[in-house]
Parts: sequence; structure tokens; C-alpha cells
Amino acid sequence: MSVSENLQSIKKSLPENITLVAVSKTQANDKILEAYQAGQRVFGENYVQELVDKAAILPKDIEWHFIGHLQSNKVKYIAPFVSLIHGVDSFKLLKEIDKQGQKNNRILNCLLQIHIAKEETKFGLDEKELFEILNSEDFKLLQHVKISGLMGMASNTENTEEVKQEFLFLKELFETIKSNYSEKNISVTTLSMGMSGDYKLAIDCGSNMVRIGSSIFGARNYSN
Repeated sequence: MSVSENLQSIKKSLPENITLVAVSKTQANDKILEAYQAGQRVFGENYVQELVDKAAILPKDIEWHFIGHLQSNKVKYIAPFVSLIHGVDSFKLLKEIDKQGQKNNRILNCLLQIHIAKEETKFGLDEKELFEILNSEDFKLLQHVKISGLMGMASNTENTEEVKQEFLFLKELFETIKSNYSEKNISVTTLSMGMSGDYKLAIDCGSNMVRIGSSIFGARNYSN
């Protein structure tokens, strides 16, 4: 099936309130344009230079999400245009995003990444670190970031019960923050969890944003 057919098939399977992030990392611009022409506007990239290059060429009304592990020294390259930064996993990174937001006269929307998986290789804050950030006076002083939700990646396992428990844990944290925090730089509406292999389960567990790549574009092309 073509990119546009894959896209339409996935969109039909999604409830109305779900935002689909088409993960376009390593994909050629013509494939992204095919998805764009089929109506997709939200795309996710994992690598800063690739995102900068694509944003310069592709249509200006694309809403670019940065979904990879972001290094502090690279924030400045995406700060002028990025719509949402998914993987914020330290206060140091949040401070740099705030600094670059100020330079660009923008408030940058961020998701705090929570480590919910069993694998140590995945990034993210634990529960204690999350609340340390949100309760800190330094965080309250940030003027150019907005925490708009949480993001997490489940364990890469066939054990769906384990994955479900990880998603439900993240949903519980999301609801806790939504109910208890009303700082001017916190407006929690987005729960980003679920990828090609587990997005249906993630939605069942309360996700309202899914990140889908290979099911739309096919295998990643690392030769690009």
C-alpha cells in the first residue's frame, strides 16, 4: 500500500480526539509530501539536523514535533519553529529550551518524558524527579516554556499486560498533574504514548497523541 493509503487506514482506526504524529525520521521528502497531500500536518523527527533541513524545504504549515533525545547544545537550531518538544528529560534541558524560547520571543511547548519501560536504555524522568522539577522555585521562574503534557515509551516486549501497566502508570501521573498543578507555565492536555506496535493499547489506556512511523511510511531508510 502507498503512504497515503496507509495513512488513511490508520486515521480510520483512530478515535476523533487522538492526534497522529507521523514519524518521518530518515524518510525522503517525497514520502512526507505524499502524506502531507493526503491531509497529514503533524510530523515527528528524531534528529536535529534532519529536522532543520526538512523544515527549510517542506511546506511551512507543517507542525514539526521533535520526538528524539534532545541535547541542550542543539535546542537553538529548532527553537525558531518547532511546535512541540516531546522528550524533555532534565531540568538542565528545560532551562536551555526556556533560554532559546526567550531569544526567539516564543513560548515553547514541551512534554516531560517519563521513564516507564523496563529497559535502562530508554530516557526519561522517574516520578520523584518529575515532581522535584514541577515543585521547584527555579521551574516557576521559567517564562518561555510551557509543560503541555507527558510522554513515555513502553518496554519493547510481547507482554501486553506489562505494557498496559506502564501506560496506566503514565496516565495516572498525567491525571495527578492535570488536577494539582496550575502554574502559568503548566497546561497539561497532551499524553503522548503509543507507537506503531502498541498505539491501540495506548489509546485504550488514555493516550491522546500517538507517534506512528513504519506503519505509514514503511521501513526506515537510513541511507538518506
